[in-house]
Amino acid sequence: MNLIIWLIVGGVIGWLASIVMKTNGQQGIFLNVVAGIVGAMLGGWVISPLVGVGTINQDNFSMPALLVSFFGAVILLAIVNFFRRSTVR
Repeated sequence: MNLIIWLIVGGVIGWLASIVMKTNGQQGIFLNVVAGIVGAMLGGWVISPLVGVGTINQDNFSMPALLVSFFGAVILLAIVNFFRRSTVR
């Protein structure tokens, strides 16, 4: 059951991050889930040590963990946009 919740929350986080980065029209459900989960992993490496909060990848579904995961997904999409277009939107 945790896996299903993890995939759903990762998809929502990836979808929200794609709206913020204006890549929503280019991504489907699968890429939204990947962006949310990989972004949470990136947020866990970069942001978590700075603020002392876990991510959704660590079975932490609190509001601070969701925000760290969201910002990690935004950072991931900014990096992808930079390499795809050589510019960040």
